[in-house]
Amino acid sequence: MTKVVQNIIERAAKLNKNIVLPEAEDSRVVIAACEVARQGFARITLLGNEEQIKAQNPDCNLNGVVIINPETYENTNLYAQMLFDARQGKINKKTGQPEFATVEAAKANILGDYTMYGALMLKAGHVDGMVSGACHSTANTLRPGLQVIKTGAGEKIVSACFLMVAPEQGNQYCEDGCYIYADCALNQNPTAEELAYIALSSARSAQSITCITPRIAFISHSSKGSAKHNDVTKVTEAFNIFKQIAPEYNADGELQFDAAIVPSVAKSKAPNSTVAGHANVLIFPDLDAGNTNYKNTERLGGFQAVGPICQGFAKPINDLSRGCSSEDIVATVAITALQAQ
Repeated sequence: MTKVVQNIIERAAKLNKNIVLPEAEDSRVVIAACEVARQGFARITLLGNEEQIKAQNPDCNLNGVVIINPETYENTNLYAQMLFDARQGKINKKTGQPEFATVEAAKANILGDYTMYGALMLKAGHVDGMVSGACHSTANTLRPGLQVIKTGAGEKIVSACFLMVAPEQGNQYCEDGCYIYADCALNQNPTAEELAYIALSSARSAQSITCITPRIAFISHSSKGSAKHNDVTKVTEAFNIFKQIAPEYNADGELQFDAAIVPSVAKSKAPNSTVAGHANVLIFPDLDAGNTNYKNTERLGGFQAVGPICQGFAKPINDLSRGCSSEDIVATVAITALQAQ
């Protein structure tokens, strides 16, 4: 375990937060739940049939893990009513009919969608955060958040960042032992204004999750006007908006990736920048760039990719890559606990 992740876990341990994991059908999730319980840095609620979970994971010590079966749980009717109330008047675009004609229809939905069930537990205040996505799509994880948790006060956009943790031997360019990359999972082609607010959320995530001082780079295929294109203009506009809404942060753009993190390159491409060569929060111009870069950094650079870490929800919901390890889930639980403070 890296020092970055260990620090996050130690800080989470002081908060005693309850995190729900809806995907007990996935052995990685159950292994992670047992490891969190063993370390004791958060309380874990698993959703599923206890007998089936134990039968499918005979080597896991589930002591300290709370297992709730939605089929028999006393609050299931309450959650069904909450979903019915939250979606009342909403029309299914495919059928043209109400999403849920009755409370019983809402109940049937949550009994078939434990991610929605977990989101309703979170909305009710019965847990402090949710982590899902090990065996479901990002859309399946984020839809309940958008439908019943919704955005927090003052938030302009829900976005997703990744915590990229350098390997134990370190990385010559990674001064803080980690980077924040955004948006790598949610917004396909954000506008300049949206990009600015994604950067603001990411800077705050860097502070709250890792305690690093953000040095924010708006990434492009151009550095300081070296190329002319509408895509470059969007990035420079995003940087200018960001400086208006968050002048307290150290940021710069547009910068190429190497100019952002390599000091020797920064000297030639952006010699007057206080961020170039030392950036630790990297804001990518679109989802293609963000998603591709985080996977490159993970697979070729040997970094641990923790996330997607969601930003902008009223309560913490975090997604998982379907290629995640149980160690990634453990780290994400700790991050979710920190977001819930």
